[in-house]
Amino acid sequence: MKEPETELLIGGQALIEGVLMRSPGAYGIAVRRPDGSLALQRGKVSSIARRWPVLKQPILRGVAVLFQSLFLGIQALNFSALEAATPTPDQLPKDAGKPASKLAVAGSMAFGLGLGVVIFLLVPLWLTELAQKYLFGEMHSLAFNLFDGLLRGIFFLVYIVAISRMDDIHRVFQYHGAEHKVVFAWESGRGLTVENARAQSRLHPRCGTSFLLFVLLVSIVLFALIPKTAPFLVKFGGRLVLVPLIAGLSYEVLRLTAKRSKASPIFRILVAPGLALQRITTQDPTDDMLEVAIVALQEALREDGMLPEAVATAEEAPVLA
Repeated sequence: MKEPETELLIGGQALIEGVLMRSPGAYGIAVRRPDGSLALQRGKVSSIARRWPVLKQPILRGVAVLFQSLFLGIQALNFSALEAATPTPDQLPKDAGKPASKLAVAGSMAFGLGLGVVIFLLVPLWLTELAQKYLFGEMHSLAFNLFDGLLRGIFFLVYIVAISRMDDIHRVFQYHGAEHKVVFAWESGRGLTVENARAQSRLHPRCGTSFLLFVLLVSIVLFALIPKTAPFLVKFGGRLVLVPLIAGLSYEVLRLTAKRSKASPIFRILVAPGLALQRITTQDPTDDMLEVAIVALQEALREDGMLPEAVATAEEAPVLA
């Protein structure tokens, strides 16, 4: 196997009974079917920044990566849901294995983002306004935004803890742990085996969980730029306008801390909250889950020309459009 390059960033996403893995130029998906077989899918990932070079710039690249990852992630979730729910070949639904249309994926993204805006932006701001009016009286701008950020943090934590108690989500969190362990195994250069992956930590500094915490912290700072005396709709609209900037800045912070957290005490402190939260969002995987994550990464690396092709051992599904 080719030794991993120093700057080669491998990432992934837990799916329903499976894992999506990303290499710089490709993706690979492996999903465990109810009969124990694996459904595989892989394809190229064309960088948006190659078409629009301006998106290679700091902050802008984070926004581009975020939306491209969301789009691919929802397609992968659709594929995993179809394959994981397929009992036997003769009961295969007519549309099983077919990716969702781009319109359907865009609709799912719009609904999810809209729901997130309501829960994590609109409601906390509304409750902060009520708290200022009926509990605390006139608040300093810093106190106002800290209270607003505290509410968003509480909402996020309650949400994570609540869904972690669901059996299906617990298994997704196990696959999340498998994804991290396999990424660590690749980064160590020791080979993609279950034994090597099992020995790795399930807590990774470059995780989306850490990214969401950075989003929370950065938003507190940037939302303070909006005058507290502005009308409610102006404050809410200002928060929406600042979301892309917050995502871009948070992405840069995540990249910086992921590279330097092992060398600097300051960066270790910055990544500590995200690693602590990953104790909930990742769980120890079983060996068969590690196998799924390894196959997903191998598929991505093969598609990217970094591993030789192997004799197919599972049925490959159509490539995502």
